[in-house]
Amino acid sequence: MASFGPSLGRTRVLLVVLAVVSLVALFTTRVSHKMPDFQVYWTAGARALHAEPLYRADDGHFQFKYLPAFALLAAPAALVPLPVAKAAWFAISALLMMALLWLSLRAMPELHRPAPLLLVLTFLAMAKFYAHELVLGQVNLLFGAMAMLAVLWMREGRDAAAGLLLALAVVVKPYGAIFLPWLATRKNRAAFVAMAGALIVFLLLPAARYGWHGNLQLLGDWWHTVASTTPENLTNADNVSLGALFAKWLGPDSAAPMLAAGVSVLLLAVTGIVLAGRGTLKTPYTLEASMLLLLIPLLSPQGWDYVLLIGTPAVMLLLNYSMSLPRGIRYAALASIAVVALTIYDLVGRDAYATFMQLSIVTVCVVVQVAALATLRFRRVA
Repeated sequence: MASFGPSLGRTRVLLVVLAVVSLVALFTTRVSHKMPDFQVYWTAGARALHAEPLYRADDGHFQFKYLPAFALLAAPAALVPLPVAKAAWFAISALLMMALLWLSLRAMPELHRPAPLLLVLTFLAMAKFYAHELVLGQVNLLFGAMAMLAVLWMREGRDAAAGLLLALAVVVKPYGAIFLPWLATRKNRAAFVAMAGALIVFLLLPAARYGWHGNLQLLGDWWHTVASTTPENLTNADNVSLGALFAKWLGPDSAAPMLAAGVSVLLLAVTGIVLAGRGTLKTPYTLEASMLLLLIPLLSPQGWDYVLLIGTPAVMLLLNYSMSLPRGIRYAALASIAVVALTIYDLVGRDAYATFMQLSIVTVCVVVQVAALATLRFRRVA
């Protein structure tokens, strides 16, 4: 476990300051009349309260694309007026941002940089994604915090609880299913069994509201909605998935899907080698979970750029262990973090930003970071 020493109190104060500044500045200047994604959740929750259909094509771009159980999870928010629910979720999200940074810091196997410095550098590296998340009213901060809390619980031997939490994370964001095969690689299968069992329960849970047939219909509608809306999003400039990268470079009617699938398999193979290299490392799970979180936006066909915020622990790991990397990979990793962080619409201008995103340079930078994480494992650092 990392040693925090006397900087612990200062770090907590810094986290509070960052959260409060983000909360006040964003909500008062940009957010109060926005948060469109949260409105989707609020609407789905209201529909679940009345056992109404969740997946409707006439919702247009803002169709509900989450598992039916998520609508039940969002139902309490629909019991209060939308403006009140927005303000509450914005405040919770700001706290979740603080929690994700704190949990990532706690999950570091050991600290090679002062905790406050590591915290500030990571915050600056991910700030534009945090801001976008808050403006949209998304739930990726919740997902990331749940994943890192599960990692800490596994470190403490609370495997069953960690598995249950990761199952709940799948309800929040379905791509959390990537953790299930990861848990299966561990000698202690309690987390795997708990996650698998809880997932079955969560998939069946809406039947209590919609009936058995109604729940099956909802699951079918969910899959159809996700599958039918994916192709149109691959050429969106803000999509950072591998599918989007090749679709932008080569066109959607080219060999792009095959190339994306091939690179995805390659990255998963590298991840498998990283897991196999766990060996006798005392705290291997932080790097492994961080790598999986960083891969999610690349593998998910609807991997929007702000989803990269769940890579917070990966970026923190690279900043913390940068001096343990070979010089070339170290410079490449740090440059990739800086390029992603500093390419901000308001900073570089409309045309430069549009070109940057259309070329999928963000995706290339994230692949570099994945390679750097793998290098840390190959060097037996983390």
